[in-house]
Amino acid sequence: MLARLSIRDIVLIDRLDLDFASGLAVLTGETGAGKSILLDAFAMALGARGDATLVRQGVEQGQVTAMFEVPPDHPVRALLAEQGIGGDDALILRRVQMADGRTRAFINDQPVSVQALKSLGTALVEIHGQHDERALVDAATHRRLLDAYDGLERDAAEVERLWEARRIAIEAVEAHRAEVERAKREADYLRHSVEELTQLAPQAGEETTLAARRTAMMQAEKVAEDLREAHEAVAGSQSPVETFSAAIRRLERRVAQAPSLLEPAVKTLDAALTAIEEARAHLENALRAADHDPQELERIEERLFALRAAARKYNSPVDDLAALAQRYAADLALIDAGAERLAAMEAAAREADERYRKAAMALSFARNKAAAALDKAVNGELAPLKLERAQFTTQITSTEANAGPHGIDRVEFWVQTNPGTRPGPMMKVASGGELARFLLALKVVLADRGSAPTLVFDEIDTGVGGAVADAIGVRLGKLAGRVQVVTVTHAPQVAARADRHYLIAKDALDKGKRVATRVTEVAADHRREEIARMLAGAEITEEARAAAERLIKAAAG
Repeated sequence: MLARLSIRDIVLIDRLDLDFASGLAVLTGETGAGKSILLDAFAMALGARGDATLVRQGVEQGQVTAMFEVPPDHPVRALLAEQGIGGDDALILRRVQMADGRTRAFINDQPVSVQALKSLGTALVEIHGQHDERALVDAATHRRLLDAYDGLERDAAEVERLWEARRIAIEAVEAHRAEVERAKREADYLRHSVEELTQLAPQAGEETTLAARRTAMMQAEKVAEDLREAHEAVAGSQSPVETFSAAIRRLERRVAQAPSLLEPAVKTLDAALTAIEEARAHLENALRAADHDPQELERIEERLFALRAAARKYNSPVDDLAALAQRYAADLALIDAGAERLAAMEAAAREADERYRKAAMALSFARNKAAAALDKAVNGELAPLKLERAQFTTQITSTEANAGPHGIDRVEFWVQTNPGTRPGPMMKVASGGELARFLLALKVVLADRGSAPTLVFDEIDTGVGGAVADAIGVRLGKLAGRVQVVTVTHAPQVAARADRHYLIAKDALDKGKRVATRVTEVAADHRREEIARMLAGAEITEEARAAAERLIKAAAG
């Protein structure tokens, strides 16, 4: 419920803080005192369209803050979670209106879009007046109210789930049918392609491997002759190995005669001989590595040519040819097995459709039963509201054409205002005053099932008085027993039933140079005077005070 409303620098309101509680709160005051400004400011905090003209003249911005007490299990908590906004205590909605037309929105001091603010505001508060169309003009709203009245939300949610399952199944059938038809059109091409690619048997990474092998072989072919010549030099007939070996043997036999002279030479020759042997071994290894079958190089060339020709033909990288072959084979398999699978998918889609239709029919039956009960309850509220000759009916049109996520029903509230007149949609048939009273009757019946936790009524008692105004007050009081009700009223019969009474007035400031709207809570011992003013006008008489006292006592009793 609304716990506190704070307004800063909006039109005639420079500073205003109002505390609210559960029950029925009424706002009274003379015409032009600022009641509309107060409601416009409140609506802006709930996400209504901003307007630079709302900013008080001479300041850069205005601001409205609405604080709500929301139970942990209220649906608005889910909306907060979707926005990533935490907080388990009070919920604070704030709107800043700049004088240049820009606006900013906040929820629990976190910046949000105006649309997010509006989503929360709609879940928290309904504002209704004589010409208000919200919750009445849209047939989808009528359907939701009917479902809420009879507790059919779970059934409606199940129908929506089954509709989604049906949609997915039908779309899957259509997609698969399109794939089968496409594959059939390309069957000959696919068979030829699969045969060709299967015979080619491309492997992922094969081109890279073959290209690297070919490069290595071509490079080896270029250096092989040089390797052979070098090997001939160190190991062939002209090799110095035998000469070095013979020289070392001769010198070793003479070492004893002149060791200091011969040992260095022998060691050096021996090292040279060892180096030649190592070079021979390396050359032989290189010759073995460079040795290849010329036919292998030819086979690699032919394989690369075939792979690259296929890649050009199928407009695909060589490395993707294997996957392409698998896809073509799958398309062929789809042709062969597609009809059987399509039949199974069509059967599943028919089953999903049947489940949806069965649930939608059951929901439609429940809605028609609930509509009769709703009509009886609403019509029972009309007579005291001076609508005793009117008739409220819930029109339900159930056809295949209406089939959708919410079932097969189009639900619309109709009224007949007088016997013999043609019934029609409530918004088109009822006048402003009648519409407000029809709305009140609906809200009384739906208060704890189809309404926001806070209801605001803007002068719905305009143009009525006496017993009708008293009946409106009774119903507002009854409504306030289940939800929080705030109403702007000119009817003393309504004001007398308030749990909290607020007086809206204008004060002259700066020696009369400007005025400001003030709202004060009327203390219990002053309520009689304000209600007497509402009864008598500018001059309050003792008779008016006595009448006011009787109204207060009657409301309390």
